[in-house]
Amino acid sequence: MHFDTLALRATHQPDPTTGAVIPPIYLSTTFARDEANELPADFMYTRPNNPTREALEKALAALEGGAVAMAFGSGQAATMTLFQALRPGDHVLLSADSYYGTPALLEQVFHPWGLTYTRVDMSDLDAVQQSIHENTRVVWCETPSNPMLSITDLLTVSRLAHEAGAICVCDNTWATPALQRPFDFNCDVVMHSTTKYLSGHSDVLGGALIFKHDNAFAQRVRMLQGLSGAVPSPFDCWLISRGIKTLGVRIRAQTATAQAIADFLDGHPAVEQVHYPGLANHPDRALIHQQMNAPGAMLSVQVKGEAAEALRFIGKLKLFTRATSLGGVESLIEHRASVEGPNSATPQNLLRISIGLEHAEDLIADLAQALR
Repeated sequence: MHFDTLALRATHQPDPTTGAVIPPIYLSTTFARDEANELPADFMYTRPNNPTREALEKALAALEGGAVAMAFGSGQAATMTLFQALRPGDHVLLSADSYYGTPALLEQVFHPWGLTYTRVDMSDLDAVQQSIHENTRVVWCETPSNPMLSITDLLTVSRLAHEAGAICVCDNTWATPALQRPFDFNCDVVMHSTTKYLSGHSDVLGGALIFKHDNAFAQRVRMLQGLSGAVPSPFDCWLISRGIKTLGVRIRAQTATAQAIADFLDGHPAVEQVHYPGLANHPDRALIHQQMNAPGAMLSVQVKGEAAEALRFIGKLKLFTRATSLGGVESLIEHRASVEGPNSATPQNLLRISIGLEHAEDLIADLAQALR
């Protein structure tokens, strides 16, 4: 099936009792037993399992082409649970240009616990190979990366991980399964912040892990999910499922606008550099075409000058909302280094842009007047 059809069918489950086209939200925290003290279904208590969450998890597995999925209360909760499934003394190899919260978890929580990690430029495959240790258990990729939109060769990195006995995890939040399917390139686990494109409306917090195989490691993560309780509410699961239905059409429209905006900004006299996978002069253009159906709706731009010039520019914008997040129907812009804090390695003149569903000409006109 085409992705649009798959997204609808995976989340379209009419209620077998009433025939309701949209199934009910199961808000109950507990489930009754019959006279023989047996459970009529596989639900006992909502922390380990819930019908609405189970429906979302099955849809997520179908979208990515995986065997099993687990939904969490946030993307960080999903990431944290995967690291919890490792053992003290294990090693994680992490993309140097990745969402700042991922290394923060490793440094502030798991390093004191006994997990070691190394950050490496994953566009340098020799450096990746040399950075894999005997105790490396996870190679964590993020492509396109946040916020520099670097591209990782998933097929090669997953091969290097497997040769060392490690698993390859891909944060697919920016691309989504509508544009990129990491399991097609031999990745083992896909992570999503479902807060972003999957829900798509900036009104729900969530995360997910999808496993290519329902193996012992996946079952350990499932156990931790149930024990820790870092799970989304049934209503949050329903909102994410509703957002998935329109993911394909949303991201196509957003990508078309992002391409037009990247082309406008590229070469503008007030712009130092544009980071976007759809640019004709992108050095990884062949790899992007191999891995992605389209370049996506995220871009970063470095204006000429430093932080003061970048902040002055976004202060003049009228249609872009100055806020931290991405993947919603409204266009957002943020000064990324300010969000990441004083230890940020992000250039001070870089602005991260999430393109929404406003008309491309209106957004370009707004950027043009702010750049003047």
